[in-house]
Amino acid sequence: MIEVVAKLRRGSVYFAGETIHCSLTFTNVPDTEPGNNTESETIAWASVQLHCFCSISEARVVLPPALMKNMLAKRKDVGPSTSFVPYKDEQGHCVLQTPVKILFCDLKLAPGESKVFKFQEAIPSDTPPTYRGPSCKYSYKLTVGTQRVGAPIKLLRIPVRVLVVYGLTEYQINEDQIPSNPFIEEKKTKGQLLDIATDVLSTITSRRSYKNYKIANSNGLMGVFSLMKTSAKIGEDIVGVFNFADGTVPCLQYMVCLQSEEILAEECQHSPSQGNAIISYAKHIEFCLFANQTHVILPIPLHVTPNFLTELVCLKWRLHFEFVTATSPLKGLDLETGQQRDRMWQGPGKIKTEVTSWDIPVQVLPTMPTQAENVAASHTLPLLRF
Repeated sequence: MIEVVAKLRRGSVYFAGETIHCSLTFTNVPDTEPGNNTESETIAWASVQLHCFCSISEARVVLPPALMKNMLAKRKDVGPSTSFVPYKDEQGHCVLQTPVKILFCDLKLAPGESKVFKFQEAIPSDTPPTYRGPSCKYSYKLTVGTQRVGAPIKLLRIPVRVLVVYGLTEYQINEDQIPSNPFIEEKKTKGQLLDIATDVLSTITSRRSYKNYKIANSNGLMGVFSLMKTSAKIGEDIVGVFNFADGTVPCLQYMVCLQSEEILAEECQHSPSQGNAIISYAKHIEFCLFANQTHVILPIPLHVTPNFLTELVCLKWRLHFEFVTATSPLKGLDLETGQQRDRMWQGPGKIKTEVTSWDIPVQVLPTMPTQAENVAASHTLPLLRF
């Protein structure tokens, strides 16, 4: 029996434009039962290729004719074959495939013998990010194909997550054109792309975008909402402050929710009236009657996809607010207590209210791949036995 174990050098999360380094260990595992054959095994070949698959929800998405033709052509190719078919048993269509890399041919392994093959694969910088939404899904897989002599092809799929930082390639070009020291030849390091991405993300998510929003309805001003910054990375917190001191309309309760809005291209919508798909994540609800100031902290989950745009879908993020306000002044009862000059106010039994909705667009950006790594999944090594 042949056992194939794959191991990624730096986890399973990468930026678009990075290079994936992987090692594959092929082992001839001998059978311990007595009387079984313990001869050498021969592997005819092994190759590897990176793919990005796009699957859609047929209830919400209608693919253009050109894209549908491409899907049907690939499905016809899947069948009994002796060639490397990496998209076999995959749903959807392939939007990215790198050139096939052949690892070896005619490999003989004695019982208990192992061979390690290392390879690297660059992720194109113009690819969509990993995304799992209600209308479509983009998934990346590093597919390893291998075959023993006289046996069918076996596939080992290694899932990877890709994050996209827009404008990173242009930033690298500008940096190369302006050397820091014209008399010293600078050499590119492996961590240069990660260093540039860190600088770009830190600059965009800095606290220099402090904004105030006046919240009002038809009856008057409810208060002022202050947002520390409108751009944040996944894993960070969105922090805001409500100030109701200058409000003229009593606000009884408010709700703030972090939402993603999936917008399909017009030519891909199944129905013009289906609307955009909205998914809610972090939510904060608070009673704020007679409060002068309150604050909001909304964490951005690490598993979500930041803002992105493709020919099929556009993903945006926003803060959705719902305010419950009184339509008339609150008339309560002043009750005397047993002590002098102390009075207690008792609220009314019934209050006429109305709900006011409001949205603020925010920008969600990627974080560093090491921070977005799933610790539980990183300890699981992809394994294939045949």
